[in-house]
Amino acid sequence: MSKGGRLTTVLGLFLVVVGLVVWAVAALLTPGVPGGVVNFTNTQATGQPVHLTVQTVGSIGFGAHPSWVSYLVKDPKSGKWVHDTSWELPAHTLIDMTVYQYDSGSPLRNQEWGQVMGTVGDSATLNGTNFTSYNSNTGGGVGHTFAIPTLNISVPLVGVSGNPCAVAPCHFNSPHNIETFSFKTPGAGSYNWQCFVPCALGYLFGNGGAMSTQNYMGGELEVVN
Repeated sequence: MSKGGRLTTVLGLFLVVVGLVVWAVAALLTPGVPGGVVNFTNTQATGQPVHLTVQTVGSIGFGAHPSWVSYLVKDPKSGKWVHDTSWELPAHTLIDMTVYQYDSGSPLRNQEWGQVMGTVGDSATLNGTNFTSYNSNTGGGVGHTFAIPTLNISVPLVGVSGNPCAVAPCHFNSPHNIETFSFKTPGAGSYNWQCFVPCALGYLFGNGGAMSTQNYMGGELEVVN
């Protein structure tokens, strides 16, 4: 092959790699079509914190993508687990969040994701013990992060060992961790939240599928006055 031919081949491969990277980043940051919205604006007295409870599961077990990892939220009115990641919250209000983490984990590619950021005190609790960062090279690793990029909020969700539940919602008889943390909502607006730990098996760099689809590993906070 001539020198010019080799140069053309190398340039072509470089452009393919760049295109794949751009696609992966776009897939991670762009949520899919939203579903309904779970309303938390009238669940507490004026000025009191909102209690928001979610769970993360290794496979949702139903619907169009039963094998995908996902979030569920507990509806404040019915108390039932709902497969929806768009939540309406009151502005300038403390949100007390509880996460039941039923998914396994692994060492992080970027240890910065092991830091707790943007919460009250820049801390969270793991099974009742306060922590500000988690070493993902120990224990069950980290399964996911709950992150709101525009609010500089990020919390690592520590992975579990053992046999995960196969069909959501999961229950206490399955291995799980319980994490709690609090943050304050800003003024009215829409704020995307997502997981930054690539966990979509079978997709480029783990960033496709559930990672880039609303109602799975990403969602939206609809903050209203």
